[in-house]
Amino acid sequence: MARRRSRSADQHSLRKAHIDSLSHEGKGVARVDGKAVFIEGALPGENVEYLTLRRRKSYDEGRVVSIENSSPQRVAHPKCEVYGVCGGCSLQHLDPKAQIEAKQQVLLDNLERIAKLTPETVLEPITGPVWGYRRKARLGVRYVPKKGGTLVGFRERAKGYLTVMSACEVLDPVIGSRIEMLRALIDGLTSREQIAQIEVAVDDQAAALVFRNLVPLDDRDKHRLIEFGRDNGIQMYQQSGGPETISALWPDTATLEYSLPEYHLRFEFRPTDFVQVNAAINSKMVSLALALLALEKEDRVLDLFCGLGNFSLALASQHVGVVALEADGALIQRAKANAIKNGFTEVDFRVADLYQSDSLAKVLEPDMSKLLLDPPRTGALDVVQQIGSNQFRRIVYVSCNPATLARDAQVLVHQQGYKLASVGVMDMFPHTRHVESIALFTN
Repeated sequence: MARRRSRSADQHSLRKAHIDSLSHEGKGVARVDGKAVFIEGALPGENVEYLTLRRRKSYDEGRVVSIENSSPQRVAHPKCEVYGVCGGCSLQHLDPKAQIEAKQQVLLDNLERIAKLTPETVLEPITGPVWGYRRKARLGVRYVPKKGGTLVGFRERAKGYLTVMSACEVLDPVIGSRIEMLRALIDGLTSREQIAQIEVAVDDQAAALVFRNLVPLDDRDKHRLIEFGRDNGIQMYQQSGGPETISALWPDTATLEYSLPEYHLRFEFRPTDFVQVNAAINSKMVSLALALLALEKEDRVLDLFCGLGNFSLALASQHVGVVALEADGALIQRAKANAIKNGFTEVDFRVADLYQSDSLAKVLEPDMSKLLLDPPRTGALDVVQQIGSNQFRRIVYVSCNPATLARDAQVLVHQQGYKLASVGVMDMFPHTRHVESIALFTN
């Protein structure tokens, strides 16, 4: 009688497969013995040898070991030296143009599968720089003597460990080129084992680092951080608890600003505030959103999830009425300050929890003619369910999750009677599987 092959031996053996397509997570999709296999690092059209990592009831997961024939869209030598280990990027092996095409297909597939919708028009993708674009990030910090001291960076793909890295190619170079310097800086601190994270924020002219420390820093450590900031022209902050514990180390009165040059706007923000991660794409996105709204003099626009006023003030610059809602009271205060700074004091900023079932009904007024919303990944189901079929002539929905966009589009079209006029993708996060998109609904 033949000996049975153990599950463990089978799971870790090498197999061959032909890759048919790319999954929504950026993995190559094959069928082996009638079962779907999602293979990390594989691209459509390739014949690969892969290692099975996990077996599920309806599919398996694997990782490429060797490639017999490479796709013409494959990048043979990814720019980052730790690509494949670091979890910060997942698509550097795919040509940037092919990346955005794949993301566009993810968007269209979600709309078809979830909402049974096909847009009337697919917009040209919005693209920009693919390296050094990231102005916001949260870097992990851990002191690991066995790995040479302090590690600073993103977590590894398949594990909870921090990646051993000396630079980051997608971070703004002001910070991305200084990872090794940050490691050395923290190595020299007495509190090196008590620093858990560094929040990164970069504006048009400067950069800021927020050190999240589990215990208060002593004077010696504060001095070293101040000295590093002064020598490198980087604003330095410390945070020992919640947001209220953030304090500037150097300089005493630091500020960050980003601009929307087309609208002659400047926005002040704190290093822990939400701002769009990619400055170039953000500027193009705001312009596209306003173009899709097709603003007219008599319009009154409702801007939901408005944050610092990224869209609100651009709308106000077009001489239309704007009511802007956001749940975070601190962000609303900074939005109001930005409105004053830019000379648009007539914008009506309000604090409102848009996930309350009656939140929108409380603010809707008959003369509100256009709607712009930019919700978080969870989408805006509670909001779209409250929108009447004749309330808005145009709705522009900016999304960071194609699945929740599709879910909400289903309500807007099939229940509220709007038409899905156009959709498009924006390359907010090159080299990652993140899909940023925009949709226009018309009445």
